[in-house]
Amino acid sequence: MKQQIIVSGIGGQGVLFVTRVIAQMAVNRAIPVLTSETHGMAQRGGTVLSTIKIGPFSSPLIRTGQADLGLLLWDKNLPVHQSLLKETGTWIINSTEPGDGIRLDAAEIARNLGNAVLLNLVLLGVAIQRKKIAFSVDECRTAITQLAPQKFLAQNLAALRMGLEYEQLDEQ
Repeated sequence: MKQQIIVSGIGGQGVLFVTRVIAQMAVNRAIPVLTSETHGMAQRGGTVLSTIKIGPFSSPLIRTGQADLGLLLWDKNLPVHQSLLKETGTWIINSTEPGDGIRLDAAEIARNLGNAVLLNLVLLGVAIQRKKIAFSVDECRTAITQLAPQKFLAQNLAALRMGLEYEQLDEQ
């Protein structure tokens, strides 16, 4: 199995946590995984980009036109990272605006759960539902259980479930 994934957002949106969840799913299945992150100005609301390579790769960076999946926690990052996705790749985007990819207002769903940061797991749930990521629901639940602090576990699993159950997706 080989899959290249980018996760992009701004500081405080949970880019690094969802990256850790995806990497943990690979580790749990004993699949090689490489991650890299750029988050220099994240504390000031700047862009955070993580790359995840699942399978036998030698470098964690994703070249132009190579990503299979992009999870965009902030839709304004699309012009910046759009070139990384391959032609047959899929964007799953937190957005209220129409456009390319699978778009949903994951932030609103997360706010309804009581924590806007949960939008990251809503998007991951959509990726699993649409079979855009090479892992199962159970593998994701296990990874979240391993990584989430106990006091946030129920909320994290609820956010994943909301993504799995979301049906009104605008895919263009």
